[in-house]
Amino acid sequence: MLASLATVGKTAGPEQTERHLGHIETVQKTESYGFRNGSVVVAPVPFSSPMIGSGLGLGAGYLFKTGPDANTSVIGLGGLRSDNGSQAAAVMVNFALPGNRWQVKALAARADAVYDLYTGAGILPVSQVGALARINVAYGVTPDLSAGVALRYLETDISTNGAVLPPSLQPDADLAIGSFGVSLDWDRRDNSDYPTIGTRFTAYATRSHTLGGISRRYDKTYTILDGYRPIGRQGVLALRGTLCAASGNTPFFDQCSIGATDNMRGFNSTQYTGPRSASIQAEYRRRFSKRWGGVVFAGSGWTGPEFGDLTQGGRHSAAGAGVRYRVSRKFPLDFSIDISRNNEQKTQLYVYVGQRF
Repeated sequence: MLASLATVGKTAGPEQTERHLGHIETVQKTESYGFRNGSVVVAPVPFSSPMIGSGLGLGAGYLFKTGPDANTSVIGLGGLRSDNGSQAAAVMVNFALPGNRWQVKALAARADAVYDLYTGAGILPVSQVGALARINVAYGVTPDLSAGVALRYLETDISTNGAVLPPSLQPDADLAIGSFGVSLDWDRRDNSDYPTIGTRFTAYATRSHTLGGISRRYDKTYTILDGYRPIGRQGVLALRGTLCAASGNTPFFDQCSIGATDNMRGFNSTQYTGPRSASIQAEYRRRFSKRWGGVVFAGSGWTGPEFGDLTQGGRHSAAGAGVRYRVSRKFPLDFSIDISRNNEQKTQLYVYVGQRF
């Protein structure tokens, strides 16, 4: 549900919260149209991530459709809490006009995340409190292609329980940031929850300014290309490629990251960050019955100061397997449990709703 709050410390907590809110749109789809013909859905979901541990998320929303050819609109509330004390809460409004000609998405969220920050001096436990407000307006050029603009306001404060942040990170400890961005989404998948064929290309470019204090400006751009191909009657091959570029003075929580920018499994999202990143991932998905399925996956990523220097920091790779349980007989929405092993011989557990990409 709070995927847009991945910027607040790259926390899996906020990211999970927005994911929960997003998936309640597909748990129940109304056959009637108009605000008064909507319905209420409540969806509690357990989760686990290598960044903030395990916990429970809750999403609740009022769902309605403005027309038969419009995406589901939702007014939602969400929150979560993990076993390490991290917590997040959000309210969101997604509104789609008939034909999806115009779509408006707004979000207000707050997160208090406790996590390990990887620095040149070692691992530093930190607490990051953040508040976020964001609005995105997109115009549907065609049924598959849309372009939009977005505004974001972010406040973030980092504390270390008496420890000292490295000098390079101290300017990122207490910031208020305003951002303007543009987006492009070309979605040709057959289904947004469990695609079996098609492609999706997304691109984002943002310019951010600090508000108050020393003036600071930075830019960030990333692109994601997903592809899906059926393998036999019950199998699907899913592929993802990601490129990211950020200015050198981008705060650490907004930099390109293996695990945050690309949703790759196997690494803490603050472990490998930088002004540039690239990654590739592949996953084979198979249905064993109407309810049960499984996946095997692998991925590799690189980070560095420039695209030409990505290989100097080495390749960061991981592979694993997972189980899927379909939570709805009507819609292809899965409860997912994955185990990943990286090339540093560390094992990570992921529990979430939906597919990784």
